[in-house]
Amino acid sequence: MKGKRETRSKKPDTGETKADSVRRFRQQHSIPVLTALKVWLDEIAPKVLPDTKLGDAVSYTLNQWDYLTRYTDDGRMPIDNNLLERDIRVFATGRKSWLFSDTTDGAKASAVIYSLMLTCRACGVEPLTWLRHALTELPQRAVDADIDDLLPFNFAQTATA
Repeated sequence: MKGKRETRSKKPDTGETKADSVRRFRQQHSIPVLTALKVWLDEIAPKVLPDTKLGDAVSYTLNQWDYLTRYTDDGRMPIDNNLLERDIRVFATGRKSWLFSDTTDGAKASAVIYSLMLTCRACGVEPLTWLRHALTELPQRAVDADIDDLLPFNFAQTATA
């Protein structure tokens, strides 16, 4: 979890990039804590029963150690995966609904809508505003007309202009 402390660390020194500043902060503050945790895990691993919740947690943490500590090597890397988890939650909750898609075309249409909504979110566009705009404009266009300007990332540029 990113704390207030790391957020405050992102004020780079002169000539230092934001990513370098975050990396330096993580190296200085996170590595000692992670090192102490690793020593403790290595110490208790042989003492816990493997088929217990604690044994599973210790084993999993040690097996995933490289992934757990990778964020300390690159200041551009987020400390958690909350953004990704939030974005895929839509798919995880929609999975059961997709079982009831009557046709392959219906399932493809659902996937397109999900993709467009996530593109709106990624571009900072309000999905409902974009959808109203696109559905108002589409019927006014010729069948073979170029509609690239209606895509969410282009709508964001149009809305700010």
